[in-house]
Amino acid sequence: MGKTIVITNRKGGCGKSFTTASLGVGLTRHGKKVLMIDADSQHSLTVSLGVAEPDRILVTLATVMNNIINETAFEPTAGVIHHAEGVDIMPANNSLTGIELVLAPLIGRETILRQYIDKVQSLYDYLIIDTAPTLDLLTVNALAAANSAIIPVAPKFLDAKGLELLLKSIAQIRKVVNPNLTIDGILLTMVDKRPNFTKEIINMIEKAYGGEIRIFKEYILQSIRAAESSATGKSIFTYEPNGRVAAAYDSLVGEVLDNV
Repeated sequence: MGKTIVITNRKGGCGKSFTTASLGVGLTRHGKKVLMIDADSQHSLTVSLGVAEPDRILVTLATVMNNIINETAFEPTAGVIHHAEGVDIMPANNSLTGIELVLAPLIGRETILRQYIDKVQSLYDYLIIDTAPTLDLLTVNALAAANSAIIPVAPKFLDAKGLELLLKSIAQIRKVVNPNLTIDGILLTMVDKRPNFTKEIINMIEKAYGGEIRIFKEYILQSIRAAESSATGKSIFTYEPNGRVAAAYDSLVGEVLDNV
């Protein structure tokens, strides 16, 4: 059965979608079969992987979750898009926004995404879920379905302070919904090493959490080329294969593979 990893942070602008795409494609490059699931109604992952008009997609994550809620039979791989770099994507579009209202009154509302993953888990080595920068019901569903979490954090003061709140939320999810949820590690992203203040924030994060939670060895440096790659629908491994960002994400992939 495939391992399910959620990429999560309650703070936006820390590179969650880029990390999801890079980790997914990176694992595929190591011979793993990977499904990436876009559980963010802003559908940044879907767009960054080359889906130019997501609202024209007929079958998305919202579709399959509605099928589960309504107990409608469906083919587990329906809607899955195969990317040219070998990874599969369960896309999202604006229809995912309405799922929050549908989930709210349901008994067992935290388990709907898990039920979908149960249907496809045997087909993949890894399932990687991209989430919104909020603790909404979709993010709770993702945390409830996952085996582990990776937390991208930009070395900024508010991001570092928000990390404590996120870890408390994960602890609550573990206590109430998913006792098997673990944290694979904290990934420092969008790092500009030049300002002294950046170094101070990194030191603060390492001192506060490094004793209990793995902090991945390689930082993801701030890069215009990384931002450009998302606009082309290609991963950083194809867009700038010999760059520092690709090397850092390949290091992350190695640590994830070693953590099985």
